[in-house]
Amino acid sequence: MDDGLADLLHRVVMLLGEATRKRAEGHDGLTYSQLRLLGTLEEIQPTTQHRLAQALSISDPAVSRALRPLEADGLVRIETDPDHARRRLVMLTDTGRAAFHDTGRPLYDELREGLLAAGFPYERYLADTARLAEILASD
Repeated sequence: MDDGLADLLHRVVMLLGEATRKRAEGHDGLTYSQLRLLGTLEEIQPTTQHRLAQALSISDPAVSRALRPLEADGLVRIETDPDHARRRLVMLTDTGRAAFHDTGRPLYDELREGLLAAGFPYERYLADTARLAEILASD
């Protein structure tokens, strides 16, 4: 990868991280880590706490601790796996999904504006990404 592209990608990641943290701080007390957990859960639900821990690269006890306030606030639901009595499945509730997306939409807009201001060809990137997804789906 050439240095110019690597620098641009680094700036994109930094913008995303800064915007995410700022947005998370102002959203009903949800932390960046909680929003990250909700977003990950949306991608892989229903899932076990162990699988969620692996996806987040944190320990099983850390996931358990992180889930308690989210469950108390009605953002996630934890149930016993019907196929394995000792396993617990974690699912995002409608309220949790809304909290994640309500935070994500303004973040998306801020990221887009920041990338355009930095000279990143955002619309071309979106078109190229959509085309790549189509190509991969057709195989």
